[in-house]
Order: sequence, then structure tokens, then C-alpha cells
Amino acid sequence: MSNGVNGYYNQIGDEGDGYNQSPTMGSFRDRDTMYKLIISQLFYDGQAALAKSIAGFAKINEMCPPSDRLFSIITKSLNSDSDFTTTKRDSKYQNSGIDLDFESERSGSALVPSQYETVYVTSHKGPCRAGAFSPDGSLVATGSVDASIKILDVERMIAKSADGPHDSTNNTNTYERMTDAHPVIRTLYDHVEEVSALAFHPKEQFLASGSHDMTIKLFDYSKPSVKRAFKCVQETSEVRALAFHPSGEYLLVGTQHPTIRMYHLPTFQSFISPICNDQHKSAIATISYNHASNLYCSASKDGDIRIWDTISNRCVTVYPRAHDGLEVCSAIFSRNGKYILSSGKDSMVKLWELSMSRCLIAYTGAGGQGTQLHRAQAEFSHTEDYVMMPDERSTSLCAWDTRNAERQQLMSLGHNNAIRHFAHSSTMPAFLTCSDDYRARFWYHRSTEYDL
Repeated sequence: MSNGVNGYYNQIGDEGDGYNQSPTMGSFRDRDTMYKLIISQLFYDGQAALAKSIAGFAKINEMCPPSDRLFSIITKSLNSDSDFTTTKRDSKYQNSGIDLDFESERSGSALVPSQYETVYVTSHKGPCRAGAFSPDGSLVATGSVDASIKILDVERMIAKSADGPHDSTNNTNTYERMTDAHPVIRTLYDHVEEVSALAFHPKEQFLASGSHDMTIKLFDYSKPSVKRAFKCVQETSEVRALAFHPSGEYLLVGTQHPTIRMYHLPTFQSFISPICNDQHKSAIATISYNHASNLYCSASKDGDIRIWDTISNRCVTVYPRAHDGLEVCSAIFSRNGKYILSSGKDSMVKLWELSMSRCLIAYTGAGGQGTQLHRAQAEFSHTEDYVMMPDERSTSLCAWDTRNAERQQLMSLGHNNAIRHFAHSSTMPAFLTCSDDYRARFWYHRSTEYDL
């Protein structure tokens, strides 16, 4: 029995489209598909016991994720069979991310998480605790307790790995002087304490950084000789989270204080919700915009996840005690904006459905059970076929099938101390791990389709 919600979600296989093949109820494939859709709908509606009973009666032994697909089929069919056929065909290509209402299998381009490999290692002079990918996936940034920031070129890191993984920990400075092709393209210094948050501007060659020195810095990394920020914003508390609006005009800031600030970048005027009850009750852990840019979500040490309207800057939905009241470590939107993926210090990862404001799938069975000491981020793979999170106790990567919560093989991440930040690229099979062993590792899954 696989790990997952209640340990049981049976997957609809290729025959999930069987209802289009033949209207004959005597067809085994059609009948099998019908029962699988019923089971998925019952799990979706919270009727787990009834779903298991029907699965036993129908002898359905495959994994079926919770899905509202059956209800959608019936509703559309009542209006028009022809309309339903067209809608179903179009929906297949409507979104490139995870959509449990219309999909039952991983995409053909899905890559097994355990087959990623380290292709580059860089180091700081202190624990590495912040990292980020640029929106187009061409750059990564790392930040450290030593107050420095590094920007690395992804294509160069992959190219360097052609002769095996390169570890720059002992010869970074020498190598930088010897060649312009070194993956570290910028090293920035302007903070005086730990760099705790990083975010790339979506349109300009700017990098935003937040620090325990209670400042936000903006760097123009298009200028090779400039190592200092062109703009500094003084905050009232240690900065813990940053997120750019997809337009690039606004920057969300989360700090040790529970109030979230939104900065208008052309003027650097700040805005907060006018209603005090909208705010969290403790430090902000993470902030993230959806791709449509009409919503953003925040998570906090108070254990809540909050959904905000970007126009009014008001909180519109709260998921209280999202991880049994423990700190929520991360919360991000799926690409289509229908779901939120969260992780908490309860060592759990959860997929939330926005339309119903409820937890749809819980990903269980991480290597280390119980309360975590440090924050651990959960991320989608670039295709959203998998959910990934580093396990604190074993310093391994824990991954699950997004649709049925089946846990994959653990993979050692090679660090000698706690992993403090994890980020996956949204454009390619690559992720970044930052650790208290002073190192950041860049991981990549080699394939003909994605090799640069």
C-alpha cells in the first residue's frame, strides 16, 4: 500500500478515456473506468470509507487520486454531449501544470527525481541559507551567513559538468581569475549580516535580497564591476521572505514582524492591508504570487496560510492551523493557480484546493517523522508531476507522485549538515540545495530533451 492521503488513492490509468470509446455498459474497460471515476469522486467528496468499499467490490487495485472529474463530466453532458467532447479535448491543453480534474497520469516528459545528479558545487565562507532561480531558469543566486551573494549561470554549470561534477569550494577565486567562463558571474557584497531571502526581478536584471540586518537591497547585476546595491530599503525587523509581482512593479516583503508590506518599486512607497485582522499573528515564513498575479499567498510561524487579493491587498481566505498549528515553512501556487502546495514543521506536505478551501492530498512518509528543527521548502518539479522536499534528518530528497502521493525512492543530497533552502527550476529538471555545510549544490537531470 502506497503512502498518501489515508494511505490509499487509486490511480486512473490509460483507460480513463474509455467512456469515449464505446457507450456499451457491458464493455469491461468502460465499466472499469466508471468505477474508477466514482472512487475518485468519492475521495474528492471526503467519502473515503465508501470509496474503499466500492474499490473492494469492483476489485480496483490501482491508485485513484481524488478528482472532481466525474461531476464535471455529468454536468457538461447534461448540457450537451457535443459541448462536453469539445471542452474535454480543449481542457487537455488548457494548462501545462497539474490538474486533477482532467488528468490521471504523469506527462510523457516526467523525469524520475532519484536520477538527478550534482553538476556543480559552490561555497561561501559561512552557512548557505538562501537561494533562488531567475524566472527564465537561466540563473541561480545563493546567499550566506557571511553576508555575501553569488549569482551563477545555469548553462555554464551544466557545461562544466561535461567532464564530471565540478566542486569550486577550494579554488573558486583562482578559477575566476583564470577564465571568464566560470559559472559564478557575480559576487555581491552590501549586507552586514546573514542574507535570508533572494528574488530575481521578472523583467529587469535586478536581484532583491533581504537580510537579518533589517534591510532590503536591490542589485543591478547587468554591470560586472558593480558589487554594491543601487537601492536600500530599511525595514523594522529581520527580512525572511521576498516576492516580485509578475509585472515587476511591486515587491512583497515578509519579516519577523507579522505585517506584510507591499512596495511600489517606481516610488518605493509601501502599502499594508488597512484591516489589522488580515495580518498574521507571528513572523512571516514565505510569500508567493500566482501566475495570473491576481492573488498571493503567505505562510507564517502562527501556523496559518492566508490568501490575498492583489488589488485590494486584503486577505480573502485563511487556512487556519494548516499543519496542526506548527509553523508553515512554504506555500506556493501551482502553475494553473488551482492549488497551493505547502510544507510545515510537522514534516508533512499538503496540496490545497483553492475553490473548496481544503486539503486535497497529504504527502506523508518523509524520512524524518515528527517536528522539524528548521524550515524545509516543498516544491513542484518543472512539469508538476512530482512534489519534492528535503528530509531534515537524513539530508535526502523526498519526492512523491503529485497525483497519487506515492512516495518515490529517497536520494542522498550529499551535504554534511542541515539543508536550509531548497528551490526547483520552473523551466527545466534542475534544483538547488543550500546547506549549513557552507555549500550550495546545483542538481540537474540529464536527458536528450533538456540538455543544453
